[in-house]
Amino acid sequence: MALVGTLKFFLLLVLLSLLHILSSCQGRENWVKSRYPFIKRASSFYRDSHERENGYDYIIVGGGTAGCPLAATLSQNFTVLLLERGGVPFTNANVSFLQNFHIGLADTSPTSASQAFASTDGVINARARVLGGGSAINAGFYTRASTRFINKVGWDEKLVNESYSWVENQIVHRPKLADWQKAFTDSLLDVGISPFNGFTYDHLYGTKVGGTIFDRFGRRHTAAELLASGNPDKLTVLVHATVQRLIFDTTEGKKPKAIGVVFMDDTGNQHEVFLSSSRQSEVILSNGAIGTPQMLLLSGIGPRADLEKWNISMVLDNEFVGKDMADNPLNSIFVPSNRPVKQSLIQAVGITKLGVYIESSSGFGQSGESIHCHHGLMSAEIGQLSTIPPKQRTPEAIQDYIKSKRDLPHEAFKGGFVLEKIANPISRGHLSLINTNVDDNPAVTFNYFGHPYDLHRCVEGVRMLTKIVESKYFTNFTQCDEETLDKLLNISVKANINLIPKHTNDTKSLEQFCKDTVITIWHYHGGCLVDKVVSHDLKVLGVTRLRIVDGSTLSESPGTNPQATVMMMGRYMGLKILMDRLGKKAGNIGSKA
Repeated sequence: MALVGTLKFFLLLVLLSLLHILSSCQGRENWVKSRYPFIKRASSFYRDSHERENGYDYIIVGGGTAGCPLAATLSQNFTVLLLERGGVPFTNANVSFLQNFHIGLADTSPTSASQAFASTDGVINARARVLGGGSAINAGFYTRASTRFINKVGWDEKLVNESYSWVENQIVHRPKLADWQKAFTDSLLDVGISPFNGFTYDHLYGTKVGGTIFDRFGRRHTAAELLASGNPDKLTVLVHATVQRLIFDTTEGKKPKAIGVVFMDDTGNQHEVFLSSSRQSEVILSNGAIGTPQMLLLSGIGPRADLEKWNISMVLDNEFVGKDMADNPLNSIFVPSNRPVKQSLIQAVGITKLGVYIESSSGFGQSGESIHCHHGLMSAEIGQLSTIPPKQRTPEAIQDYIKSKRDLPHEAFKGGFVLEKIANPISRGHLSLINTNVDDNPAVTFNYFGHPYDLHRCVEGVRMLTKIVESKYFTNFTQCDEETLDKLLNISVKANINLIPKHTNDTKSLEQFCKDTVITIWHYHGGCLVDKVVSHDLKVLGVTRLRIVDGSTLSESPGTNPQATVMMMGRYMGLKILMDRLGKKAGNIGSKA
C-alpha cells in the first residue's frame, strides 16, 4: 500500500508539473496575441479581406532585422502587409534564452528558426527563418556603426541617431559583465588595445563593453518586438508565408512595375496579393543578403544567362544581382580553464586600427525549457555549426565526422574562445540559383582570403589572440599553466570544424591556420549593391515600385556587429519613405511613431 501511495503521489507531481508547463505556455501565447493582434498564420489570409480587395500601400517581404522596424514605422500612416516565411520567436525557448543559443543554430528540423547552409568555400553558415530574423539567432551583441560608415553611405546623421535610439529604448540592455569577459577586457588592455572606453554603443578604437539584446534574466529581445510600435489598424503580419516570386506589370514600352507577390501559406495553398493603385505604393524586399538576391533571380531580375538556365521569364537583365557577396572571416583560439566557466556570449570588443575586431565567448549551457529536437549532423556543443552537405554524406564522410566530434578535446566544454574577425574584407564572391525552389539555399561563394591583404590581417589578428591568451589576466582567471602556442593552435584546429581539408603545418604557418580554420560569425552582406542593383534611396534600378531595405545593399558589414545598424536601417528608411511621401504633412513623425 505504501508503494501504491508513493506512486500516486509521484504521478500527481508529474501531472501538476505538466499543468504548470501547459498554463505557462498558454499564458505566453495569450500575451503574444494581446500584444501583437496583427500577427497571424498565413493560412488565415482570407480572400474577402478589405486590403485583399483594395491592395496594400506596402508589401514587405521578410520580417527580419530590418523588415520588422520598417513595417512598424510605415504602418503609422499606411497599410502594410509583412510576410515572413518562419514562425514567431516569442514562445520558442530555443530562440528566447541565452542558454540555448547553440540549440537554435543546430536545429535542422523544417520549423527551425535557422536554416543551415554551406558556402562553396566549405564554411558552414546559417540564415534566419523566423520573425525577427538574425536578431533571433545571433549572439546578441549590440553596437553602432562608425561615423565613417554613416558618412560613406550618405545617411542623415541626425535621423540615424534618432533611429538607433528608437531601437535601443525598446529592446537593448546593458550587460552584466561575466567574470570571463572581465578577464578578456583586462587582457585586451594588457596587450595594448586601448584606451578603455567603458560601456558604450559607439564605435571607438580601443576596448569597450557594448549593449546586448539579452536582458538580465538571459531572455532575448528580437527585432520582432519592435512591431509593438506599429499601428495595429494598418499592420498585418503573416507568419509561415513563403513568398515564391514577385508579380510585375511588364506592359511593352514601359518600365516593369512591381504590383504584388505570390506566397504559399502553411497549408500549401498559394495566394496572390497586390499593392494599391497608388504610384507610390511599393513592394520592399527585406529578405537579407541571401534571400533578397535569390528572390530577385526567381522573379526574373538578374543576369540573362542565369535566368535562361532555369527557364525564368526575364523581367530585367542586371548582371550585378548576386555579385559582390562578402562575409567577415573569423578565426579563433581555444582557451582552456581549470575552473568552472559561466556561459557568456559577446559582451566586449577590441577595435583595432588594422581593421581587426577581437571578441570572446565562454562556457556552455542549455535551459531545462529547451525544445529538444533531432540535430542530424549538426554540432551544438561549442555554438559553431558543423555538418556535411547532402551530396557528401557518404558513410565514410559521416564516420569521419563522428570521429572528429569524438576527438574534440574534453576541455572544449570547459573554457572559451577568443575570436578575431576581419572588418570590411576586400575578397568578394557571388550567389547563384541551384534550382527554382525558394526553400532551397542558393549556391554562395564568399572567397575567404581571396585577397592577400585579408590574409595578412588575419595573421596579425591571430598573433594578437595568442598574446591575449597568454596575458596574466587570462592565466590567473583560468588557473592554467601558460600554454604553448602550438598546443593552443592544435586544440583550436580540432574545435573549429568546417569542411575545409586540414594541413599538417597548421601550427607552423599562421597563413595556413587562417585558411584551414576559417568560420563565420554570420555577418555576410552584398549581392544587391548601391549603384549596381539599387539607387542611393535603395529603389531597384530599371523597375518601379520595388525597393530593397536590408544588408544585401551594403558593401561592408557596419560596426563590429551589424544587427544594430540593420535594425536602425529599417527604422531610418521607414521614416525617409514617410517623409518623402507625405512632405510637410509628415510633421514630427520620428517622435510619434
